[in-house]
Amino acid sequence: MAATEAIRRQYERHGVRGFYERDGASYRNPHEEGVRSALELCVSRWTLGLQRTLDLACGSGEVTLALLDLGCDEIEGIDPFTGDAYFRRTGRKARPLSFEEIAEGALAEEHYSLVICSYALHLCEISRLPGLLVQLGLIAPDLIVVTPHKKPEIRREWGWRLEDEFVAARVRSRLYRSLLFDAERAVEK
Repeated sequence: MAATEAIRRQYERHGVRGFYERDGASYRNPHEEGVRSALELCVSRWTLGLQRTLDLACGSGEVTLALLDLGCDEIEGIDPFTGDAYFRRTGRKARPLSFEEIAEGALAEEHYSLVICSYALHLCEISRLPGLLVQLGLIAPDLIVVTPHKKPEIRREWGWRLEDEFVAARVRSRLYRSLLFDAERAVEK
């Protein structure tokens, strides 16, 4: 809990962007074990396509490492600040895209079977959230949000329907299904 409070204080002092610009290369999520446990439950509880997964705001690779242990190997990490930390832990390069760039269509030509965002979607500026979620809904049929709280609220008009959610060990996991994804178009790519 102390690490969480320390990060929260750093957000307040430097802003989210400032914190990650300064400390992104050495960042580690203090909730990694909770994230790992949550993902294990998600995979066992829900029918998910793990063929090509996007680890959105990938941090130092907590989600990627858990997915590798669960048998998923085609994983793309994206984070504008933590690429060095991600590479050190996973041996993979993260694409340095921001929420803003994705909202503007930076991934429009991509296709994923699943997007997972852990402990980060609530950090997106609320004005950017609708655009980000619409873009994600066009490139993947499913979205999992792992978070310690109820934020952000994802509205149906942003292209997603809440399918299920659970809380285990104070970690909330939500599964959303895209209302925008066109599977036939994705197969053609």
